Amino acid sequence: MSDIYYKTASEVELMRHSAYLLGKVHGEVAKLIKPGVKTSYLNAIAEQYIKDNHGVPSFLNYNGFPGSLCISVNEIVVHGIPSSYEIKDGDIVSVDCGVYLNGYHTDSAYTYPVGKVSEKVLDLLRVTKASLEKGIENFKVGNRIGDVSYAIQNYSEGKGYSVVRELVGHGVGKHLHEDPQVPNYGKRGRGAKIVNGLVLAIEPMINMGVKEIVEERDGWTIRTKDRLPSAHYEHTVAMVNNKAEILTTFEFIEETFKI
Repeated sequence: MSDIYYKTASEVELMRHSAYLLGKVHGEVAKLIKPGVKTSYLNAIAEQYIKDNHGVPSFLNYNGFPGSLCISVNEIVVHGIPSSYEIKDGDIVSVDCGVYLNGYHTDSAYTYPVGKVSEKVLDLLRVTKASLEKGIENFKVGNRIGDVSYAIQNYSEGKGYSVVRELVGHGVGKHLHEDPQVPNYGKRGRGAKIVNGLVLAIEPMINMGVKEIVEERDGWTIRTKDRLPSAHYEHTVAMVNNKAEILTTFEFIEETFKI
C-alpha cells in the first residue's frame, strides 16, 4: 500500500513559491541555450540563481547526482550529467530542474529545440508537450492515476511515438520523490484516487523510435536503445478545491523559446 502525503492549502501555498522560483530558473537557462554553450555552464548559472534566491537545488547530490540540472541531449532520455559538451545547431536539449524552498520541492522539465531542428523532431517535442497537457486534463477529483497515465499513452502512441516504461512521474513535496508513482502508460480506472491535497510531478518521456532504454556506464545517463531522439516535459500539479492547479510554469521559458 502506498503512503501518499496529502498537502494542506497552506502547504500548497508554500510549494507555489518554490514552483515560481523554479519557473524563473528555467527562464534564465532558456536565455542561454544556443550553439557553442557548454551544458556545464547552464548548470552553473541555474545553481547560482537558485542559491541567490534562497533556494536549494533539489538534484545536487541527490543519491550522489553531481549536478543541479539534468541536461539530456538528443537520444538521452533523462538524467544527463552536465559536462563540457557544447550544444550544437539541430540538438534538442531537455533541462530538468528541481528547487527546494520553504521546506518543499517542486520539479519541472522542458525540451528545447536549438537552431534548425527537423520538422520530424519538432513534432516529437510538440506531441510530448501536448501529452503532458492531456495528462493534466485528466488530473481530476474522482479520477485515478491510471486515467492520467492512459491519457498520456493514448495520445503519444496515437501519434506514432513510444512511451518509456521504466521511468515515471511521482508525488512531490517534502521529499523530491514521493508516492504515488505516475507512469506514462496504463489503464483507466486503476491506481490511487485523485483527491484534494494530491501533488504530482507529471512528466511524459516520449521516444521517436522504440520504447526501450539503456543506462550508460556512469550510472545515471539514460538513452534510447535505438539512439533516436527522446523528449521530456514536466509540471508540478496540485489538486486544490477540486481544481487542478499547475504550480510550475513555462511562462518564462516561452518568452525566449517557442516550439
